[in-house]
Amino acid sequence: MDFKSSDTLTSGAITGPRAQDVLPATAAAAVKVVIVGGFGVGKTTMVGSVSEIRPLTTEETMTQAGIGVDDNYGSETKTATTVAMDFGRISISEELVLYLFGTPGQERFWFLWNGLFEGALGAVVLIDTRRLQVSFDVIGRLEEKGVPFIIAVNDFPDAPRHPMDTLRRALDLEQGVPIVHCDARHRVSSRDTLLTLMRYLHSLSATKT
Repeated sequence: MDFKSSDTLTSGAITGPRAQDVLPATAAAAVKVVIVGGFGVGKTTMVGSVSEIRPLTTEETMTQAGIGVDDNYGSETKTATTVAMDFGRISISEELVLYLFGTPGQERFWFLWNGLFEGALGAVVLIDTRRLQVSFDVIGRLEEKGVPFIIAVNDFPDAPRHPMDTLRRALDLEQGVPIVHCDARHRVSSRDTLLTLMRYLHSLSATKT
């Protein structure tokens, strides 16, 4: 699942922002959210589909160097990969804006995660049920950092469907962690996933007061 309309960061001239890229004057709070997951699960696609500004990506063409290193099962036709981050923005309301940071999925780029997790209020963990195992380290790192997260099952056409309880056990999740289905290609589905994260974060905050 690739989003082909995003802008790639380059060293070219920087132009001024478009009118639709300017932060709304009514915005009172901005929150950092990370979109994480293994290689090829749809992180760039989700950021691109839901962002109200032109998403920025750091995608590079995949080369022979990744053969035997990157696990591309289920993404054999993928020709580009994120090497630093994806960035987008969505206004949840007139007052609340989410800044979205998509992480690189390959293990050789995981050293970048610590910086991307810094200051994040929460995370969406995108999973591909054909490759659940690539999600274990992702979830473990979020738990180590104390970043609350939800699970979003990206519904690839040929991916197996599992009952939520089966997924929860397989991923060793606490009972309260939400699991939702989504289609990262579609704006409404991606937006609803982010709203689920916001509701979950609100519920966690309420239990602490």
